Amino acid sequence: MLAPVTLAIILAGAPPHVVLAFFISAVVTLNLMNGIPTALVGLPGGVMSAPLMDHAMVLRNKGLASDTIRKMAVGSAIGTLISIPLSFLLAGLLLPMADWIKTHSDIVLAAGAVVLALLGKNRILSLVSILPMALLFQALPALYRGAGIIPEKASVNTSFFLGITVGPMLLTLLELLNAKRREELPHGTRTKAELLRSGFGRQALWPGRLITRSEGWWSSAMAAASTPLFILSPVGLTFLLGEASVARQKEDRVPRAQRAVTVMSALTHSTYLAGVIIPLVALGVPISGVSVGPAGPLFNAGSVYTKQHNLHHMLDLPGFIVTVSLGALIAVAITYVIAVRWSSQITYFVMRRIPHEAVLALFVAFVILLAYIDADQKAGLANVFGVLLVGVVCGSLNRLGVAYGVQFMSLYAAPGIVKALAALA
Repeated sequence: MLAPVTLAIILAGAPPHVVLAFFISAVVTLNLMNGIPTALVGLPGGVMSAPLMDHAMVLRNKGLASDTIRKMAVGSAIGTLISIPLSFLLAGLLLPMADWIKTHSDIVLAAGAVVLALLGKNRILSLVSILPMALLFQALPALYRGAGIIPEKASVNTSFFLGITVGPMLLTLLELLNAKRREELPHGTRTKAELLRSGFGRQALWPGRLITRSEGWWSSAMAAASTPLFILSPVGLTFLLGEASVARQKEDRVPRAQRAVTVMSALTHSTYLAGVIIPLVALGVPISGVSVGPAGPLFNAGSVYTKQHNLHHMLDLPGFIVTVSLGALIAVAITYVIAVRWSSQITYFVMRRIPHEAVLALFVAFVILLAYIDADQKAGLANVFGVLLVGVVCGSLNRLGVAYGVQFMSLYAAPGIVKALAALA
């Protein structure tokens, strides 16, 4: 949901500083808030909260859901404060290599797709799917240009990005049109969720009372270790480094789970922020899983931002530092208090008063609108069905085990991959 909202703000004409501050604050806010349903009711609020599920359920079953949210809040603050200065430092070290990386961006992006595929669970399937996806992502724009729908130099990558994002959800909605499949779905039952009464009481805010010294040190160390690995999948890094932090702590499940949720909360922020800041400041081209995914509109947004003219070219280093720092610190300060004090009340209100179907309908309408007005409002109805095709294909691959990161990286690596295939023909 973050990418289309960011894209809408960009297309509405928001200044670069506002766009960047919004995106950074949204990352900090969403990554923490998405973990709250996981701690309270065992439901993942987003992709990044998935690694916390098992540990959060252990603590919830022990009646420690409120403590879990507090530890998540502190871990999030640690990850943010550690990652931002390290990301700017690494971006500065990469600047001398920026021209080489930009010149060979096709190779870097293709290599990134391969690396992400090899780090996934279904390695062979992910590797095999890269070439067909690249052909699809290049064939549809070529068809549009050949039919005179869009200009020769126009791009619809933004629409295809949205198609990948909504793919699994779109596939599920389309399955409801199949009578046989619809009959197989469960009927007449409602999902039951229980909120513990302890979460509605007044909570202390001082971090030193919410986590142990060991949890603080592990969170800081893993956040620092994850920052140089910004090119990799944030979900994969969160799971890998989070589990590594508790690998030797097997005696008592509760302290183990408490350290894990604290460290993983720090990692969700450090991996996301590094994946945005380093490519944006040092390169201006998306080369990480985050930059080609949720942060994609910061690099390429219709005719407003392109690879030759985006935030990298519009802001200087002091502008980046001030904007990112303000956006992150304000978001941390606000969400920290909200997460610790009122998370249970917010979850209760959302689950009781806001229908899930309304959120889905809003999201689908948003995607259709952005697909229709892509390529300077020339893509039209043809691109709506093109995004439908991309969504069905990528949603099916996602179900088979091809991760989002591989699909996003294949989208941006597609021009180079197709050129290489043509050269071999």
